[in-house]
Amino acid sequence: MKKKLLPSLLFLFPTLALAATSGEKLDLTGHWVGFAAIGIFLLAYALVIAEEFTHMRKSKPVMLAAGIIWVLIAWVYKDSGLSHLPEEAVKHYLMEFAELFMFLLAAMTYVNAMSERNVFEALRGWLLNRGWSYRKLFWVTGILSFFLSPLIDNLTTALVMCAVVLAVGKDNLKFVALACINIVVAANAGGAFSPFGDITTLMVWQKGIVHFNDFFHLVIPSVVNYLVPATLMTLAVPNITPDPLKSRITLKPGALPIIGLFVVTIFLAVTFHNVFHLPPFLGMITGMSLLKIFGYFLKQKEHKLLKRAQQAGTAGDITPFDSFKFVARAEWDTLLFFFGVIMCVGALGFIGYLHLLSQYMYGELGPTTANVLVGILSAIVDNIPVMVAVLEMKPHMDLTQWLLVTLTAGVGGSLLSIGSAAGVALMGQARGIYTFFSHLKWTWAIALGYALSIWVHLLINSGMDHPIR
Repeated sequence: MKKKLLPSLLFLFPTLALAATSGEKLDLTGHWVGFAAIGIFLLAYALVIAEEFTHMRKSKPVMLAAGIIWVLIAWVYKDSGLSHLPEEAVKHYLMEFAELFMFLLAAMTYVNAMSERNVFEALRGWLLNRGWSYRKLFWVTGILSFFLSPLIDNLTTALVMCAVVLAVGKDNLKFVALACINIVVAANAGGAFSPFGDITTLMVWQKGIVHFNDFFHLVIPSVVNYLVPATLMTLAVPNITPDPLKSRITLKPGALPIIGLFVVTIFLAVTFHNVFHLPPFLGMITGMSLLKIFGYFLKQKEHKLLKRAQQAGTAGDITPFDSFKFVARAEWDTLLFFFGVIMCVGALGFIGYLHLLSQYMYGELGPTTANVLVGILSAIVDNIPVMVAVLEMKPHMDLTQWLLVTLTAGVGGSLLSIGSAAGVALMGQARGIYTFFSHLKWTWAIALGYALSIWVHLLINSGMDHPIR
C-alpha cells in the first residue's frame, strides 16, 4: 500500500521528491517537472512524426521542447540553491553535440561538393546506359547502396539510387516500389558497419565505446540483413529489360581530386582518433580545410575560364567553384534536429528517467533482449533519439552487446518506411509509388533478415569483451 501511495505523495508534494536525491543532484522522476518534461518531449516528437503531413521541419518542435524542459529543470534547481548543476549539464550535452555537428558538417560539405561536380549524376547516367534488366538493376542499385552508404551515409546513398530507379523504371511502378524498399534496406545495412554510415554509428565511435576496426565485425551480419529480404523480393521483380536511356553526364573539373580529398579526410579522421587520441571531428575539419584550399585554386582557374568565355560570348553554364556554398547547403534541419534531440534526451536523463529505464531494460530484461527491442523501437520512433538514450543510460555491456545495439539501431529502421531517414526521404522522392503500405507488405521479409542478422552476430562475435572505455 505504501508503494502505491508514494508516487502520488511525491506528485502532490514536490518537496518530498526533491528530498529523494543522491548527493546534490535532485531526483525529479516523481516531480511535476518530470511529468511535464515527458509530455513536452512526446508532443514535440509527435510533431516530428507528422512532418510529412504538416510540412513543419522536424528541428523546430524539438528545439523548442529542449528550451522549455531545461528552463523547468533550472527553475526547480534554482529554488533548491543548485542552479549551477543544470548549467554544467547543458554545457556537457552541448559539447557532445558540437563534436558530432563539426564532423557531420565536414562530411555534408564534401557530399555537396561532389554533387555539384556531377559525381553522383555521372554514376546515375552510367547505370542508366547499361541496358540491364529490371532484376539486374534491382541487384546493382541494392549492392551499390550497401557499399556506398558506409562512405557517404545512408540518406545520400538512398537519394542517389532512387533517382536511378525512378528514371529507368518510370514505366514500371512495381519495379520502382520494390527497388526503393531494397535501397532502404541495403543503405541501412551498409551504414551499420561503418562509423560514417549512420549518425548512430558515428555517435558510438566518437564516444570511444567501439573502436574503428571493431565496426567491421558487423560486416557479415549486415550482409545477411540485406541479402535475406533482397533474395525474397527479387522473385517479385519483373524480369524484363527497359529501353536504355542514352544520356551522357560529364564530370566537372576538379571532381576526381575532390573524391581523393574526401578519402584523405576520412583517413585523417581515423588517424586523429586512433593514433593521436584526438576527437575524429578534428580530422574531418582538417580535411575540410584541404577542400577549401583546393577550392580556392579551382575557383581562380574557373574565374579565368569564365572571363575568357564571356569575352568570346560563349559563357554557357560555367559557375566558379565556391566551397562556402556547400557549407550553406548542409542539412541544417537535420543538424538542428540532432541538437534538439540530444538536449531533450539529455534533460530526461538529468531528471532521472533514463536511469530507471536502464535498470528495467538492461537489468531485468537483459542486454540481448533490450538491444533487440532498441532496433524494433527504432522502426517506430527513429534511431537517433533511441541511440542517444542508450548512450545516456551508459549500460554496462561487453563489446558483443555494444556491437549488437549498433547493428539493431542501424538496421531496425528498415522494418518500416518511417523508421529511417532513408525511408522517409524516398517516400517523398517516389511519392505515391513507394509508400508506407508498399513497404509494409515486405516487412515480414525484412524482419526475417533482422532476426537472422542478430543470430549470425551472436554466433560469430560472441565473447568479445575487450575493455570498453
